[in-house]
Amino acid sequence: MTDWLDAGERMGREELEALQLERLRATLRHAYENVDFYRQAFDKAGLRPEDCRTLADLGRFPFTAKTDLRDHYPFGMFAVDRSRVRRIHASSGTTGRPTVVGYTDRDLETWADVVARSIRAAGGRPGHTVHVAYGYGLFTGGLGAHYGAERLGCTVVPASGGMTARQVQLIQDFRPEIIMVTPSYMLTLLDEFERQGVDPRSTSLEVGIFGAEPWTEEMRREIEERLGIDAVDIYGLSEVMGPGVAQECVESKDGLHIWEDHFYPEVVDPFTGEVLPDGEPGELVFTSLTKEAMPVVRYRTRDLTRLLPGTARPAFRRMEKVTGRSDDMVILRGVNLFPTQVEEIVLRTPGLAPHFQLRLAREGRLDTLTVRAEARADATGEERAEAARAVAAAVKDGIGVSVGVEVVDPETLERSVGKIKRIVDLRTSG
Repeated sequence: MTDWLDAGERMGREELEALQLERLRATLRHAYENVDFYRQAFDKAGLRPEDCRTLADLGRFPFTAKTDLRDHYPFGMFAVDRSRVRRIHASSGTTGRPTVVGYTDRDLETWADVVARSIRAAGGRPGHTVHVAYGYGLFTGGLGAHYGAERLGCTVVPASGGMTARQVQLIQDFRPEIIMVTPSYMLTLLDEFERQGVDPRSTSLEVGIFGAEPWTEEMRREIEERLGIDAVDIYGLSEVMGPGVAQECVESKDGLHIWEDHFYPEVVDPFTGEVLPDGEPGELVFTSLTKEAMPVVRYRTRDLTRLLPGTARPAFRRMEKVTGRSDDMVILRGVNLFPTQVEEIVLRTPGLAPHFQLRLAREGRLDTLTVRAEARADATGEERAEAARAVAAAVKDGIGVSVGVEVVDPETLERSVGKIKRIVDLRTSG
């Protein structure tokens, strides 16, 4: 029985908001009393936990940024004694010190619960087999998906990332109904199916739960058409918990329902920090409501989205699919550009595979951008040239900036078993 997974979903909005306020006030007290960073930040703002009397009062409290977590590396943000920490995860740290997060026994239970709830909302049921191709290790994706699937009562194939040919073989042999993986690596798996002469639509897969990077409706259509499955989005980030903060429901596919009994969302103006009303686009901010080892207060995710009313799960608000990150935005000659905008163009251009990269360079005093996109295996030289012209024209017309386009051979661009690196910045400070 999985009725316990739906208990939160059966709450009315007033009941949910009362629970949120109770948990929010407890989180603020826990953070203030046990984390030096929060005590100093609250004191500097002239606030104490008891000053939060309504949910709207949270907007008066200071933000937490990724730099704050890095500045207190490794364990300075923990709110419990190290003896109570059962697991440690960390970000990749590719742009500096990694951000480190810890989990108590109860945190791990909560995490498994919200991921199980997410898989169920995606269409998973007890007895299903789940192929987990997220990376294991310090990255939260693999183990987060793994324990959530087990909590739901599923059989888990802990494939992790890499060894693409072997993954394709395992999917054929073990016949899973569900795959959990980044959308960019799913495209790599699809290419491998076709390279082996296997029709991807002939597999046992019914649902793909994709996350860890922004992806577009065009990519959803590409995956669903080539694989014959329902492709749904899962959202999370290690600083807040890991995967399972929000989930798209298979029956609606209209954005991700946030599990608001555990994570309180706000959307703010990315420049001023002003809290925006539901429906207005901005930067997503989260406050944890039930975390023990490392509570976070108003954590700035840098993800751009907006909040909408619940649909398939009416008690919980939805977040629109993330369109990009404020720190991934490219400003090219005064024009704002996101990788997802280019992705939409590449995916609808005949002759191109869904693999591309943006390369920033500087010529004299001007920044330049080149889109490098892989050709499909059967594309002729003339079709490649036409595709390059089409992408350049679409970027110019749709985004308003001129870019170079290179159509390269299949499998030329580096594949990633985790998050794909969409932007390569070749500019020098000189």
